[in-house]
Amino acid sequence: MTDATAITRQAKSNLAFALRILPKERRESAVVFYAFCRVVDDLADDLGIPLEDRERALDAWKEGLQKGFTDPGPLEGEVIALRDRWSIPGELLVAIVEGCQMDLRPQRFESWEELSGYTWRVACAVGLVAMRIFGAKEEASSRYAEALGHALQITNILRDVGEDWRNGGRIYLPMEELRAAGYSEDDLDKGVVDERFLTVMKSMARRAEDYFETARGCLPVGDKEAMVAAEIMRSIYSSLLEKMRRDGFRVFDRRYSLSKARKMAIFSRHLISVGFSVE
Repeated sequence: MTDATAITRQAKSNLAFALRILPKERRESAVVFYAFCRVVDDLADDLGIPLEDRERALDAWKEGLQKGFTDPGPLEGEVIALRDRWSIPGELLVAIVEGCQMDLRPQRFESWEELSGYTWRVACAVGLVAMRIFGAKEEASSRYAEALGHALQITNILRDVGEDWRNGGRIYLPMEELRAAGYSEDDLDKGVVDERFLTVMKSMARRAEDYFETARGCLPVGDKEAMVAAEIMRSIYSSLLEKMRRDGFRVFDRRYSLSKARKMAIFSRHLISVGFSVE
């Protein structure tokens, strides 16, 4: 078992679930890419590792991707091979690392315009890499990947509001929208869920829904089969968003997820829609 495979198996994420649908060669490459994303994201988030060590590790990833690794480990070597195999623009991989570097210290994003720069790095760039691994060919799939990236990351932000605050006082909701609703950081610390909080959450949810709809509308027919794993992610996360909305965004006392049975139903539906089976 490679390092990438072990990392992916340990992480029971929705993306790892969706990758099952890919043909073997592309699935193996997607596993490597997922492991890369998981490792750099964990470096940003693991408060058990000294900040200086996390900074150095992410700087090493960025420099290695830009200039070449002096002494690459197994995963670094696999990522470079992946980049070369599928002609992935190196700047996309660097952008993902830069997005994780933004998480090293708690930030405040004044507006959606500022926040969208972050979501582009940590989600849209991921989608633009993934579509190449999946085998998408048409230019419209790039627009799909970017729209879906924003939608997925907004959904993550809404799900993780409480967890992010507890993990070093992080806020990924636009500060101007919190202020407009009259909701303070003290309210966030107390886990207050009221009309002020719901105003902000519903506004962000509508933004995510618009991006989900944009993605759904611009996926080209010619790439429909290649992008089935992405479509599974779209269905899972849009269902997750709807579940949070129906439940009143009780994100301080629960972590929302879909049952394995629900995810399998989504998986099967998309499998049938393109008429092929998992290898």
